[in-house]
Amino acid sequence: MVLLVHGGPWARDTWGPNNLHQMFADRGYAVLSVNYRGSTGFGKKFLNAGNLQWGMKMHDDLLDAVKWAEQQGIVAPHQTCIIGGSYGGYATLVGLTMTPDAFVCGVDLVGPSNLITLLSTVPPYWAPIVSMFHKRMGDPTTPEGKAHLIEVSPLTHAAAITKPLLIGQGANDPRVNQAESEQIVAAMQKHDLPVTYALFPDEGHGFARPENNIAFFALAEAFLSAHLGGTYLPVTRDELAASSLQVKTGAEGIPGLLLDR
Repeated sequence: MVLLVHGGPWARDTWGPNNLHQMFADRGYAVLSVNYRGSTGFGKKFLNAGNLQWGMKMHDDLLDAVKWAEQQGIVAPHQTCIIGGSYGGYATLVGLTMTPDAFVCGVDLVGPSNLITLLSTVPPYWAPIVSMFHKRMGDPTTPEGKAHLIEVSPLTHAAAITKPLLIGQGANDPRVNQAESEQIVAAMQKHDLPVTYALFPDEGHGFARPENNIAFFALAEAFLSAHLGGTYLPVTRDELAASSLQVKTGAEGIPGLLLDR
């Protein structure tokens, strides 16, 4: 099963066609998306229930959903990969660092690894809502808030990772900058942990160019195949050449990857 976690986190999954749901289902996986506490559209109480719960009860909601799927016979225990972008990428990193036995592998797309550096590098146009971040995530200007943010940062627990990780990052991301991915990659390399890092020099917070989306999700489906056993369509040399993909480390973790382009 693929646990596909929405970003935001102040957003929600809605009914309707979803390209990633359909792609992963086509490759042979059940796909589960969860409107964990802090998601929008369910009232203020539900939204505010996510305050100061990054990496805590918000993550518990995801684990509870996977447990439900196991109890329903949808997926066998220990056969789920966690995937997401932005906050969903953070949730992926939390899953592999703070609950290292919960998932078979993880795919993190532009997810923050260090909440202290994330909040210190917010783009200027976010200035009016910084106070909201401090209320909902933790206030780094206070000792208590800083300690909390450090504790729920995946980077703090990087040495606990035991499962393979694929990371995708845009070099021009103004929200979750390149250092967020490179910090966790460096920490994993220090501990000889399996990580594949894909950088796209011409992308920002998520991938806008179709060619880059094709390249990254070709990596993702091959990565899933290696760890969950589903099918995948190997990426072609032409598809790689049309993208700006740079695999900085861990190319050996992607079956069928042809980098001699």
